[in-house]
Amino acid sequence: MPLVTKPSPVLRWLPALVMMGVIFLASSTPAGELPFFGRWDIWVKKGGHALGYGLLGLSYFYALPPRLSSSYRWWMAWLMAVVFALSDEFHQSFVEGRGSSLIDVGIDSFGAGLSLLLGAAYSSNSDSSVPS
Repeated sequence: MPLVTKPSPVLRWLPALVMMGVIFLASSTPAGELPFFGRWDIWVKKGGHALGYGLLGLSYFYALPPRLSSSYRWWMAWLMAVVFALSDEFHQSFVEGRGSSLIDVGIDSFGAGLSLLLGAAYSSNSDSSVPS
């Protein structure tokens, strides 16, 4: 019996589900309840967008079946992150004091793409190549 077993496909989706939940909860916070970070506010908040969607993109990459090519999983993970970013901005437009922004979708897309470029090449379920 091997010492390390591969997690079931259901468990592979757990990190993505957690990240989607965290992002949804953050987007549900009314504007008046958001913390203010002084002169670093915009950097912290936009950096949070990039980081959150970077982690989401990597979790999608991990969740997708390893039998698929690394390139296909990379593009699919990125596309899934972009679609979630679009849906999250739509959701946010209904939250008190918040709005939706295509700039945020761009930041989210950039964060997902960058993390996938950096992380997918080193993934244990990757063929160690980035998309061409």
